[in-house]
Amino acid sequence: MIAAGLAPAAAAHVTRGSAAPVVTRYTGTRGVTHLVPRTARHAPASGPAQMFPKGARRLPSSHFSKLEAVPVARAATASRSAAATTTLSNFNGTSSRDSEFTNYGLEFEPPDQGLCEANGFVLEPVNSAYRIFRTNGRSIRGPFNINDLYNVGGKEFTSDPRCWYDPATTTWFSTIVFLNDTGTQGVLLIAVRHAKDPLGLWNEYAIDTTNPGGRGCPCFSDQPRIGIDQQNLYVTADEFSIQGPQFNGAELFVIDKAGLVAGNPTVMFARFADLTVHGQNTLAPQPALSTARPPAEFMLGSLDLTNQGDNRITVWAITHRAAMASGRLPTLSSIVINSEAYANPPPVPQKGSPSTLNQGDDRMQQTAFAGNSVWGELGTAVTPAGDSAVRAGAAWFQVKPRLAGGAVVGARMVRQGYVSARGRYLIYPSLWPDAAGNAAMGLSESSSAMFPSTAYAKLGAGASNFGQVFISATGFGPYSKNSGRWGDYSFAVPGAGDTAWLANEYIPPKSSQTTDGAQNWGTRVVQVPLG
Repeated sequence: MIAAGLAPAAAAHVTRGSAAPVVTRYTGTRGVTHLVPRTARHAPASGPAQMFPKGARRLPSSHFSKLEAVPVARAATASRSAAATTTLSNFNGTSSRDSEFTNYGLEFEPPDQGLCEANGFVLEPVNSAYRIFRTNGRSIRGPFNINDLYNVGGKEFTSDPRCWYDPATTTWFSTIVFLNDTGTQGVLLIAVRHAKDPLGLWNEYAIDTTNPGGRGCPCFSDQPRIGIDQQNLYVTADEFSIQGPQFNGAELFVIDKAGLVAGNPTVMFARFADLTVHGQNTLAPQPALSTARPPAEFMLGSLDLTNQGDNRITVWAITHRAAMASGRLPTLSSIVINSEAYANPPPVPQKGSPSTLNQGDDRMQQTAFAGNSVWGELGTAVTPAGDSAVRAGAAWFQVKPRLAGGAVVGARMVRQGYVSARGRYLIYPSLWPDAAGNAAMGLSESSSAMFPSTAYAKLGAGASNFGQVFISATGFGPYSKNSGRWGDYSFAVPGAGDTAWLANEYIPPKSSQTTDGAQNWGTRVVQVPLG
């Protein structure tokens, strides 16, 4: 869920060629989250009420400032073998029909995909349903109402699910936004299952995000982004007024992972509120997901504060992470580094319809830590190699941060580049790397000659950029004219044997669309080799 109308803030620029970036430090507060008692789940007789927050989002400008030219992507490296085009698994995921069926006939958009995979199981929660699959695509549980996973009734509003399997503790985690049916309370819900499979009961924890006394509150934490390391679970979000349109800036929750895994009745957390960069409000950075043991929890964020494009990103570090287990505060710091240019992508045409897909903005998407580097990606305006038009594509970054004195004090851009395709539009990227430096990126793809489809590209450990963009699933028609949004994010996670799982939105067969055809989105789940 991203809301509309966030007014741009004034830009803050770093001095080019400065000896060292300015380090910003932040102060947090302590809190306790409680295990939610299990309750009987049932649908209200009249069906669930619809209550949508009036929060805000930036409106895409689709152009760069006069100081910056639209970047031109280099030609993609040709695939070295036919194996580069091979998917190991490729199947339809949770769909708009699943959402309709489990929500008493109500229809929602967009899906906003979570994805996690482990031990032969694939869990895909979306707005507002979930399924559990085997890795060959066979559905073994569901569809279920998404609220069932979080032990709340069908009447309440939830949005933006994400999930992750932590192999170090054999635990499944999932997060979602919750608002009560009167619009007076916002909550971050965390579902936890300590088991090799996701099939049984989950524990649920709740963090109240209403923030009474805050600007425009009662408030909620929009689009919670999930990160994890060996110490804690991390969630960042954008605080908006439920009744709108106040935007109070980004916030970070650091939650003791061991307490969640153990199912403790109370678990310590820290909240860092009103996160700013150079004194300016910014959308929340993306915390890194990791199966390794990073020296800190790192986060990446975009910095297009004026909707005019930018060539900087933020690098964040959370250190002294073990303090959380005893109720003490970790340390949060950030710096700004130069990067390649990026800006909000242009609207995306589609075959068979005069309407365009809502391409979103240039906020940082999923972030991962692997091989001593932090990886991130975002949607951008870009002119593909050999093209004369500005299209939607992806910008990606591989960053190696440097720590000193318990803070991030520098970062080196190891690699960066663009993923684009001549004559085609690529939106909502997600990326997963391995420790050797290989990576896979999943995307949605569309053009005036193509129905909305799914695609992927791969990066070799020794390559300077991603290779050719391959179609993983071709769409079955245009997006419904009654639908105004696409996205707001996709997801990528690691798989067994140096592989990546990718989930992206596309237009599936009619059997996966709503019965009246008013909503016709679906998801595609794909597994690809990395090495």
